[in-house]
Amino acid sequence: MLVTGGVRGVGAGITTAFLQAGARVVTCARHAPADPVGDAEFVPCDVRDAAQAERLVGEVAERHGRLDVLVNNAGGAPHAEAASASANFHEKVVALNLLAPLNLARYANAVMRRQESGGSIVNVGSVSGTRPSPGTASYGAAKAGLENLTASLAVEWAPKVRVNCLDVGMVRTESAHLHYGDADGIAAVSATVPLRRLAEPEEIGTCAVFLASPLASYVTGAALAVHGGGELPAFLSASTARENS
Repeated sequence: MLVTGGVRGVGAGITTAFLQAGARVVTCARHAPADPVGDAEFVPCDVRDAAQAERLVGEVAERHGRLDVLVNNAGGAPHAEAASASANFHEKVVALNLLAPLNLARYANAVMRRQESGGSIVNVGSVSGTRPSPGTASYGAAKAGLENLTASLAVEWAPKVRVNCLDVGMVRTESAHLHYGDADGIAAVSATVPLRRLAEPEEIGTCAVFLASPLASYVTGAALAVHGGGELPAFLSASTARENS
C-alpha cells in the first residue's frame, strides 16, 4: 500500500496505523525523512508532478506485484489571505490538495482494477472543505472538491475499487504550535471541540485502516467525519440567555 506524505504529522500516524495492522507500507514525500516511520519503505516524489506520481505508483506495483490501498494524505497550505496571495500560490495549493490526489487515484485505479481483489483509495480531506476556511480559502475549496471527487470516483470505479474520504478536524502534530500557538493556545482551541481535545495522528490512521479494510467492504463514496464532534456553535458562548434566566 502507498501513503503519500506519510513521513510526518497525520501522514506518519496513518503509516504507523497500517504498519501495526500488518500492512507493507510505502511512503513518499519530496525529501527523505530524518526519522523513518517504522519499517515503511520510502520513495521520493513530488506528487504535484503528474509524471513523478505515475512513476511512483508504477514502482510500487512493480516492486510488490500489486497495490491494494492508496491513501492520498499529502496536502496542506500556509495561512494566507485570499486577496493578497498570488495566483501562483493558489494554483500550487489546489494542485497539491486536489489535482495530485486525482492523478494518483487515476494511476492507482489502473493497477487495482487489474487485480482480482480490486483495491481501496482513501482521500484525506478536512473540515475546512465543509465550512468557511478564512485564511486558507483555496485549501478549503480544494478539500471541498476532494470530497466531491471521492463520491464521483466511487461511482465511476465501482465495484472494483472503493473510494472514500476522511473529513479530518484538528490534530495534535509536531506542527500544532504553528496553527494553535503554545500550550495555552492548544488548550483553548481544544476547549472548542466537544471531545475537549485535538486528535492524535494515529487516531486518523485507524480510521483510514477501517475504510481500507474488509470491515468497510460495503462503504464507498463516503466521507467519514473524524473531528471530535466538530466545533461548539459560537452562539453558545456568545449568548446571554442563560445569564438572564
